[in-house]
Amino acid sequence: MNSYERFCFSIFGKRAKKKREDYLTLRNDMIRARMKTPYEAYISTAYFSSIIAGLMAAILFSLITYLLRLPEIFVYKGNVPDIFIEMSKYSLILGTVFVLIISLVVVGGLTYSIFLIYPSILAGDRRRNIDSTLPYAINYITAMSTAGITPAEVFRLLGNSEIYGESAVEARYITREIDVFGKDLLDALRLAGQYTPSDRMRDFLQGAIASISSGSNLTEYFRNKSEQYMKENRQTQKTFLETLGLISESYVTALVAGTLFLIILQSIMSTISSTSSPMFLYVVIYGIIPLGSIMFVILIDAMTPEM
Repeated sequence: MNSYERFCFSIFGKRAKKKREDYLTLRNDMIRARMKTPYEAYISTAYFSSIIAGLMAAILFSLITYLLRLPEIFVYKGNVPDIFIEMSKYSLILGTVFVLIISLVVVGGLTYSIFLIYPSILAGDRRRNIDSTLPYAINYITAMSTAGITPAEVFRLLGNSEIYGESAVEARYITREIDVFGKDLLDALRLAGQYTPSDRMRDFLQGAIASISSGSNLTEYFRNKSEQYMKENRQTQKTFLETLGLISESYVTALVAGTLFLIILQSIMSTISSTSSPMFLYVVIYGIIPLGSIMFVILIDAMTPEM
C-alpha cells in the first residue's frame, strides 16, 4: 500500500471489513488481476476518492452556476402555479443548490463505479495476454520437461522468464504457493487454476493436475496442449485476417468511395441550382471522414488479437 491508501484505510478500514461479504465479486476480480493492494485498503480508497471527487465537482459546478447566474436564464412564461412565481425569486440559490447536489451524487457515484469495475478490466487484459502467450509458454515448458526437469522446477523457470508475459506471472504465483506457503505442486496448480482469469490457462492447469494425479506422461501432455493451442492460434489469426479484409472493404466503400460520391454530388447540385452552400462539404470533410476513420481504427484495435 502507498501512503494514500494507508490514509484511506485508517478512515474507512473498519467499514470495509464489515462489508467484506458484499464485495465477493470485486475480491475475486482483484485476485484474478493479481492486484497487490489488499481488498480493505482498495475499497477504503474507493470510498474516500468518491467523496473527494464528488465534493470537488460539486464545488466547481456550483461556483460556475452561481457566478454565471445560470438559473436566471430560465424565464417562466404563460400560466404557471403561484409557487413557481414565488420560487423564482430564489432561483439563483435553489439552482446552485440543485447543481451542487446533482454534481456530488453523479461524480461521486461515477468515481465509485470506476473503482469497482477497474479490477475486472485489469483481469480482462491479463486474460488476453495469457491466452496469447500461453502456447509459447507451453512450448518452453515442454522443452524443459523433455530435458528431465521436475514439474515444480519447470514452473519456476517459466516464472523467471520475462518474455512470456502474464503466463510467467501465473507461473510465479504457483512457485510462490510452493516456496512460501509450503503447498505441494497439486495444491498450487489447483489454486492457480481457480483464480486465473484465462479459461485456457485453467484448462491447461486442470489437465496437468489430472496427468500428475494419474501418473500419466506429463511431457506428452504438455506437447499435446502446445500443438492444440498453436492450432487454435492459427485459426484465430486466419479468422481475424478474413474479418480485417471485410472491414477494409467496408472502409473503402463507406469512407472513400461514399464520401467522394457525396462531394461530387453536392458540387453538381450546387452548379445546377446556382447556389453555393459549403456547409455540407464541411460536415463531410471535417466531420464524417475523421470520425469515421477514428471509429474504424478503434474497431480494428479492439479486434486485433495480441501476438
